Amino acid sequence: MATTTTNFGWDIPQSTDLVKDGATAIAALGQDIDTALVDLKGGTTGQVLSKASNTDLDYSWVTQDDANAIQNAQLTAKGALISAFSAGSPATLTVGTNGQVLTADSTTATGLAWAAAATGGGMTLLSTTTLSGSSTTISSISQDYKTLYAVITGYTHTGTNDALAVRPNGVTTGIATSVYYSIGTTTYNAAYTNSAFWVNFVGITPSDAENSCVLQINNYTSTSTNKPMFAYAQCLASSGNQATCMTFGGDRQNSAISSLEFLINTSGTSFTGGTVLLYGVK
Repeated sequence: MATTTTNFGWDIPQSTDLVKDGATAIAALGQDIDTALVDLKGGTTGQVLSKASNTDLDYSWVTQDDANAIQNAQLTAKGALISAFSAGSPATLTVGTNGQVLTADSTTATGLAWAAAATGGGMTLLSTTTLSGSSTTISSISQDYKTLYAVITGYTHTGTNDALAVRPNGVTTGIATSVYYSIGTTTYNAAYTNSAFWVNFVGITPSDAENSCVLQINNYTSTSTNKPMFAYAQCLASSGNQATCMTFGGDRQNSAISSLEFLINTSGTSFTGGTVLLYGVK
C-alpha cells in the first residue's frame, strides 16, 4: 500500500503496489493536493496572497496596500533620501552638495540637514583681527563652540618692558593668573589676582615682530561657572635674551564670554602691530 509524504502526509504510491492500488494512491494524492491548495484559487487583479493564520497552507487574497509602501515617485533625483516628518509619514530629503555631511536638525521637516563638514579637527576660524591703539577688542564672538583658541603673532608696541594681557568681556575684576616663565637660563614663577589675564608675562622687546602667543579659554559660553584659561608664549625679552612663558588661571565672572579685549599691560601702552586669529573649537 501507499505511504505518505514527509511534510504534508499526502498518500503516494510505491513501486511494489498493485496497479489498482497505485491508481488509488495517485487519485488520493491528487485530491490531497487539490484540497490543500484551495486557498490559492480565486483572487482578483492586483491582489496579493497573505497568510490567514499559522496553519500550514492557510492563505487569503487581499488588496495590496501600496499606500504604506515607499513609492518610486518619492525618489525624485539621484542621492535623495527617505526620512520622516512624523510617525508613519515619509518625506524626501534631496541630496546636498559635494563634501557636505548629513546632520540632525530638528528645525527641518525631515529632522535632517546637509551641512559643511567641520575642518581643521573641529576648529573654525571666527575672526582675523589686527592689533592697534591702546587696546583692541574682538566683539560678538559666536557662542556655538566649546572652546576659544587664539593665536597672537607679531605683536609690537610703543612701551618698554611691557607684556600682553587680555580682558574677557572687558572686565577688570575677578581674573586670576599663575605665571611660569624663563629669561635666558633663569626661571621664575608668580601668581596674581588682577584686572587682566596675562597671555605673556615677560617684559618684551617692543619692536620684535617674532613675539607670539597662544591663548585657550574653555567653557567660555557658561553663565554659571568659571572659565579656565591657559596660554603659552615665546618672545625676545627686553634684556635681549630669548624668553618663554606659560600662564594659567581663569575668569571668575558668571557670564558667557562674548568679547576679548587685548592690551599691553593694564596701563594702556599702544600696539603698533600684530594679528589675532580667533578659532572656535567644537
